[in-house]
Amino acid sequence: MATCERSCYQYRVSKGAATRQAVLAEATEVASRLGLGGLTIGSLAARLDMSKSGLFAHFRSKEALHLQVLGYARDAFTAEVIRPALRAPRGEARMRALFDNWYRSVSLPSACLFVSASTEFDDQPGPVRDQLVVDHKDLLDVIAQIFRTGVAEGQFSEAADPEQFAHDLQSVMLGAFHAKRLLDDPRAETWTRRAFEALLDAARATSD
Repeated sequence: MATCERSCYQYRVSKGAATRQAVLAEATEVASRLGLGGLTIGSLAARLDMSKSGLFAHFRSKEALHLQVLGYARDAFTAEVIRPALRAPRGEARMRALFDNWYRSVSLPSACLFVSASTEFDDQPGPVRDQLVVDHKDLLDVIAQIFRTGVAEGQFSEAADPEQFAHDLQSVMLGAFHAKRLLDDPRAETWTRRAFEALLDAARATSD
């Protein structure tokens, strides 16, 4: 009996977790298009043909929903962009992998959400803005640390500033979002890659 109860409990937990992930995936896609502010428990319940009370049991408040959507998007971005890049060789190869993965993610909801939410919440103090600040700083730290491995490998100049490189790369990627998604410019990828190569050229260690 105990084994049966344990198995049933694990099944319910697993099913509940799967439902939550499916809901968060849909919520992230909606928020990437309408903004987090346009995402409510009621509108999400209607879209998923679920009861509002059922979703409320999962999230409890609109703010909690927004924070969990950010968490889902952060995990997706990490899985799609950062983690694969960290498997590349240290230094320039790893930075290139990060850039390539990042650019490919431009059209994905997880990446779009962070760009739109940053504009939406930049002047709205509170837990959502605080989490966005943490997430963006964490990404900048990842870029800077990858750059430092390039310095350690002798591929990037010791005189270069890792934080400056991280800032510049993030700026390039924000420009890529603007050119590709808003302007639908066919030259977006060419220009973005050209800007990235210029960053690498400026950062490379020179032989005496």
